[in-house]
Amino acid sequence: MDSKKNYNLPLIIAISFVATLGGFLFGFDSGVINGTVDGLRTAFNSDSIGTGFNVASMLLGCAVGAFFAGRLADRLGRRSLLLISAVLFIVSAWGSGISESSFAFIIYRVLGGLAVGAASVMAPAYISEIAPAEIRGRLATIQQVAIICGLSAAFFSNYILANSAGGSVQEFWLGYEAWRWMFWIELFPATLFFFSLLLIPESPRFLVLKGKKEQASLVLGRLFNESSAQKMTDEIASSLADDGHNPRLTDLMDTTGRVRKIVWVGIGLATFQQLVGINVVFYYGAVLWQSVGFSENDALQINILSGVLSIAAVVLALVLIDKIGRKPLLLIGSIGMAATLTTVAYAFATADFSSGELVLTDHMGKVALVAANAYVMFFNFSWGPVMWVMLGEMFPNQLRGSGLAVAGLFQWFSNFVITMTFPIMLAGIGLAAAYSIYAFFAAISIIFVAKFVAETRGLQLEEMQG
Repeated sequence: MDSKKNYNLPLIIAISFVATLGGFLFGFDSGVINGTVDGLRTAFNSDSIGTGFNVASMLLGCAVGAFFAGRLADRLGRRSLLLISAVLFIVSAWGSGISESSFAFIIYRVLGGLAVGAASVMAPAYISEIAPAEIRGRLATIQQVAIICGLSAAFFSNYILANSAGGSVQEFWLGYEAWRWMFWIELFPATLFFFSLLLIPESPRFLVLKGKKEQASLVLGRLFNESSAQKMTDEIASSLADDGHNPRLTDLMDTTGRVRKIVWVGIGLATFQQLVGINVVFYYGAVLWQSVGFSENDALQINILSGVLSIAAVVLALVLIDKIGRKPLLLIGSIGMAATLTTVAYAFATADFSSGELVLTDHMGKVALVAANAYVMFFNFSWGPVMWVMLGEMFPNQLRGSGLAVAGLFQWFSNFVITMTFPIMLAGIGLAAAYSIYAFFAAISIIFVAKFVAETRGLQLEEMQG
């Protein structure tokens, strides 16, 4: 036990790291597709729309997984949902690599999407429910560090496998193409996630919700101290509905039958995080850079660079989030993304056509590369971690599961729309116009944050207002 603090910091950190393995898999599963696009196109003989759906199919599962995870977590428990997601990660990783048709591949990717959706909302919610208020932001931000580490690990393993085989579509070990092995690498962290979850406790707030106050007190006694455990248990119980009913979707409505303002704010945070186009970089980074003249090898190396810079940006956010707050980080990020996306759009607008492909001059290529990586850094300094932190903590205890369900559904549906439409826009209106659209939404997000988002730094979860 920390002698200066009223909590067991080493244990809380250890438990948080186990939960954020779900974030690592979230990132890996999202990023691994980046290096397999050519392999999918070749193996399944798909056109741009078909390839787009192969890539985006996981996101449909994510939307469903996020929605039902929030609701099921109020029935089965936070840890139980994370265990289910670990099993789905394992099944999806194996099946995606072994698939021989688009249909089979989509089924396995949707299963992976269910896992990603569940982990994306449950890991930060679980961390928020076991963490002290004064370090809750930093601990929940570890989720985004884990996501970026997962993305970077996927980019790195994709690069190594493609480089070793001579290309993602070339045969590698045991007669299977390299792109299949890119999916199978995920089996190792997914298995580790499953067994690690067996070692951590259930959320004490869920235990109180289910009337298991004695178990909740035992968990809180381990996380904080025995003398304050009972008081904390009583405070959690009093924050739940006065009539004692279990959480339900109708709790998201106020007494007049209108959707509560906090729910709209959650939906706005979840949606704007995707409308700025960040997952175009995550899912189509290799395709994007190849489309303006970079080789496959160069494009995969750029992905690795983006991953490293992203980790640095998230670490900076981790240091500052509990010092300056959530809202300032969101505002800085929105302003930075609007400026850098506008720069990227301008650079792509200067490209010339050569043999049917866009080609940037050396100077504008560098401008696009620097601006794109600055954009990724601004995102991972702000909206990347802060959105998940706020969704995990901003809803009152009674509303948390349902609020996460609805916000998660909007987050992943927006992700699906952006991901599905990018190949179509790339072939239709072009890169410059596509990035102009993302820049527009980044600019609008500045107004949204300034006007509607309330600061949550330093507040206990029981102090959150609906």
